[in-house]
Amino acid sequence: MNKMTVRDIDLKNKKVIIRVDFNVPLEGDRITDDIRIRAAVPTIKYVIEKGASKVILMSHLGRPKGVGFEKEFSLAPAAKRLAELLSLPVKLTKDCVGAEVKSEVAAATEPVILLENLRFHKEEEKNDPAFAKELASLADIYVNDAFGTAHRAHASTAGIAAYLPAVSGFLIEKELQYLGQAVNNPERPFVVILGGAKVSDKILLIENLLKKANTILIGGGMAYTFLKAQGINIGNSKLEKDKVGLAKELLEKAKAAGVRIEITEDFVIVPSFDSNDGKISDVIPDGMESLDIGPKTRAKFKKVLDSAKTVVWNGPLGVFERDAFVNGTKEIAFHLASLKDKGVKTIIGGGDSSAAVSKFGLDNKMTHISTGGGASLEYLEGKELPGITALNDKKAAGGCGCGCR
Repeated sequence: MNKMTVRDIDLKNKKVIIRVDFNVPLEGDRITDDIRIRAAVPTIKYVIEKGASKVILMSHLGRPKGVGFEKEFSLAPAAKRLAELLSLPVKLTKDCVGAEVKSEVAAATEPVILLENLRFHKEEEKNDPAFAKELASLADIYVNDAFGTAHRAHASTAGIAAYLPAVSGFLIEKELQYLGQAVNNPERPFVVILGGAKVSDKILLIENLLKKANTILIGGGMAYTFLKAQGINIGNSKLEKDKVGLAKELLEKAKAAGVRIEITEDFVIVPSFDSNDGKISDVIPDGMESLDIGPKTRAKFKKVLDSAKTVVWNGPLGVFERDAFVNGTKEIAFHLASLKDKGVKTIIGGGDSSAAVSKFGLDNKMTHISTGGGASLEYLEGKELPGITALNDKKAAGGCGCGCR
């Protein structure tokens, strides 16, 4: 990565503002998955250890209206959980900008300060320069460690970098290291597993990976559009009719590029989506639909994976949220966990794939699990991420280590 990181800048006696991603799932005020908070801890600890005079964190949570405080979107649960993880007091401010916030930050004796939800102000998502400048006025150095929002050009992810030396934290560094290496310089064979509901969500990803991958395994809801493109009956299974031609074109491009494509060949079928009495079948009869890959497909996919050196997985292979259709996703997840022990790089590309791996208790069994859903997808598609582009290039430091431009 050619962007400056917290290692490249002097933090001693500096006020440091860090964009974290504490957009965590909540049930009431209980956090149901704290992986994003845990992922930010190494950078926060490092900044504290390097003698920063103030450590100020900022994040969004959910989709408030942007017109002021809304209790259900308060970052209070995140502040509490972070304090537990750091074993340090964390102060939550009443807002994220304004004279009162400046006073709170100046007077705070707590080692870590968390600003209240950025999206209580509509100016955050509009990347309003005045709002970005107000955030920047709280600190001397800006650190972006929120990979999950790096694909958004918001005030706290891109705008603020115009007013402060801007570097990445360890999480973004790690994300770019693994995702970047996977698509730009993978150890081969390079195998990609693609699932999820729609071909339309993955068009750019597939086109980019056709230049990179050796084999692409296709399951989940998107597989049925590819099967239809091959003239295979899919019954009532999920179909994007307007993408059948495109699926056929992508298959032809893969063949021309010498990329092997493997698609679901047996199924767990049901008479309706609401049914849980799935049965295994080599065909999908009219009036039936498939909600998971069958055992032949699982075996085929595992055989391909056994020869891989790098694997990227984006999208579940069935309706994994329901026990009757979890087996395809679960078997492949556990198989990937076993391959990591054999030196295979296993990279989970965010979103539902990460949720599935977490559900199976395999968080620590993969080489890397991305914390960014949309950001991971866009990065794997080859797009530039505004929150990364805004950071200082290493060469811009001129070797002085102060972060000046």
